[in-house]
Amino acid sequence: MATRTHDALVIVAPRAPYEIHKYPTIPPVGDEILVHVKFTASTPLDLHEADGGLLIEPPYRGGSSSGGVVVEVGPDVKHLKVGDKVVGFAHQQPKWKAHQEYVTAPEWVFGKVPDGFTIEQAITVPESLVTAFNTISTDLGLPTPWPKPEGYVPPRANERILIWGAASSVGQLTIQVLKFYGYQRLIAVASPRHNEFLKKLGAEECFDYRSPTVVGDLLKTYKQGDAPAFPMIIDCIGSQVGSVDKIAKIATSGTTVAIMLPVIVKHATETEAPEYSMDASTSAQWAEGVTVRGVRTFFYWKNELFREKLLLEIMPYLLAHGHVVPNRFRVVEGKNLLERATNALDLLRKGAVSGEKLVWRIAEE
Repeated sequence: MATRTHDALVIVAPRAPYEIHKYPTIPPVGDEILVHVKFTASTPLDLHEADGGLLIEPPYRGGSSSGGVVVEVGPDVKHLKVGDKVVGFAHQQPKWKAHQEYVTAPEWVFGKVPDGFTIEQAITVPESLVTAFNTISTDLGLPTPWPKPEGYVPPRANERILIWGAASSVGQLTIQVLKFYGYQRLIAVASPRHNEFLKKLGAEECFDYRSPTVVGDLLKTYKQGDAPAFPMIIDCIGSQVGSVDKIAKIATSGTTVAIMLPVIVKHATETEAPEYSMDASTSAQWAEGVTVRGVRTFFYWKNELFREKLLLEIMPYLLAHGHVVPNRFRVVEGKNLLERATNALDLLRKGAVSGEKLVWRIAEE
C-alpha cells in the first residue's frame, strides 16, 4: 500500500519564501488523533520563525494553532471521536505542527469546538488561552483552580494588574481569564480605539500606549506612597522599545513583571531581519526588588492540570458558557496554501494587525 502524504508549509531559511513540501500522513496510535486541518491562526511566533529563524532548524514545519475535523483516532483516545470539530495548540513534534493538511497529535492538545461556534472563530482561542493561563499561574503565581469553587475569591483580588498590549489576542484572553477568577483591578494599555471593547471584556480603565505621557499618566493615577503602583504587570508585546523600556519606568520594588518572549530588540521590516533576546531580566534597567519573568508558553504542559484539562475541558467550557469570547478575526485569502500563508506573513511583517487575529485556510475545500 502506498504511503499517504500531504502538503505542508515549510521554512527553508530565514526570510526566504515559504515552500510547500510533501510529508507522510502518520496514522494515530495510543491517545493520538489525526486531524484534517481546515484553518490556522497567525501568531507573532510565525514571524519570529520565518524572518528571524528563532529556535528553528530548517527545513521546518511551523504553526501551532490547528483547527479541523478528526478523521482517525488511536485505541486509547477517550474524549474525542471521528467527525468532531476541534481546535488545538500543538507544537512539540513536526507531526503536531499546524501548517500542514494533516496533524497527528495527542488528544490533550485539542478541544472540541462547542455548538454555535465555527472553526474560524474557535481557532483564535487556544494558543492565547494557554498563554494566559500559563502566565497567570506560572509567572504571576496566582492560582487557577479547576473547577472554580462556588463563590471563589482569589488571593490578591484587590491588587492592580497592568496589562500592556491588552488588545492583542493574548491580552484579550488574559483579561477574560483574570475576570473569570475574580480579579477586578485590571488596567489596560492599548490603542484607544479598543477601549470600549476592552472594558466590556473586563478592563477597569484603559490608557493609550502611543501617548508620550503614558508612563507618567499611569504613575500619577495609581502611585501612592512607597507601594508599587502595579504589583503585577503583564507585557503581551515584548518589544524592548515599545513596551519593556516603558514598563521598566513603572515597575518598582515588589512588582512582578511577566514579559512574552522573545523580547524584540529590533522589529522585522520588509527589508530588515529582526533581532531578539530570550533574557527578559537583561532587557531593561530594572529597579531593585523587581521580579522579571520571561513567559515560556511552550512549557505549559509541565503543569499537570493544564496538560490534562486546559484544552480538552476548560477551553470548551469557557467558550460554551461565555466566560471567554473568540477574538475578532480577519480571514486572509489566497488561491492556495502558499499564497495565503505568504499574505498572512506579509501582514504581520508590516504591523498591519491590531485587535484581531489573522485566520487562513490550510486544506482546500
